[in-house]
Amino acid sequence: MQLAINEKQRELKSHGCFEFPVFISQEVLSRYERGAFTWHWHPEIEITLILEGQISYQVNDKIYHLKAGDGLFCNSNALHTGHMIEGEDCYYLSTTFHPRIIYGFEGSTLQQEFVNPMISDAGLGSIVFHKEIPWQATILESLHRVYNLYLEHPASFEMQIQQHLSSIWLTIYNQTLHTKSRTDRITKPSRDIERLRNILTFIQEHYSEKITLEDIAEQISICKSECCRFFKKHMNESLFDYLMYYRVEKSLPLLAEDSLSITEIAEQTGFSSSGYFARVFREQMHCTPTQYRNGRKGELNT
Repeated sequence: MQLAINEKQRELKSHGCFEFPVFISQEVLSRYERGAFTWHWHPEIEITLILEGQISYQVNDKIYHLKAGDGLFCNSNALHTGHMIEGEDCYYLSTTFHPRIIYGFEGSTLQQEFVNPMISDAGLGSIVFHKEIPWQATILESLHRVYNLYLEHPASFEMQIQQHLSSIWLTIYNQTLHTKSRTDRITKPSRDIERLRNILTFIQEHYSEKITLEDIAEQISICKSECCRFFKKHMNESLFDYLMYYRVEKSLPLLAEDSLSITEIAEQTGFSSSGYFARVFREQMHCTPTQYRNGRKGELNT
């Protein structure tokens, strides 16, 4: 499977409901194609607790190697992705919530003084939690309690979840923003992150077409060489490698559907020929498109 996202890379899945805007789920990386979930963002906060294994988790331009027992705070609207490390699977608890669960109602003092400053701080895209640091260990303890509540689901589930999330929020606030004056708080989105989002959006919208480096550079108004350097710095891979990865990613559900030929899939995903598609596919997936298709058929028939 893979995440459902729109043309702007916003995740389409509902995270809770209006009455209780919290969604808690136990996830495993192997459920995703190639052991990775694609780049996406959402207005909700996401806090991850690693239960077993390890994961390479990237938020905006920061890459984290998380192991069992670690946690991660991903802020509202931050771009993020995650993938296996050396083929090892990872089990983790994802708690995604709208900040309204913290502040209650629009315009409240809690929203203006304790929530908006955090979600609008461009320097606070993510925070990693390790048990060796006391204040972070406190947060990890709360996340484990959230996990137990998720498993047991007592009658007071919603109230207890709200209490733990508020406690986590206050701890993060006290460690990051309480010493900053209002004039020190960064309220404008990072220009680099906006540039990165524009590049990823352009690739997602035009991956099936012929894309040149000049096309991409024009989207963020910089020269071609600077565009390559910028992308490599923030994504830890080249523009070309990412484009090829994304095209192969989009080919997987088409191969599974078995309604198009390999040549037609190559054309629809932006490859110049079926031979080139097969070569890139084999490099990434360690099998040919036909072998992948036949393998999926076998899975469905078992």
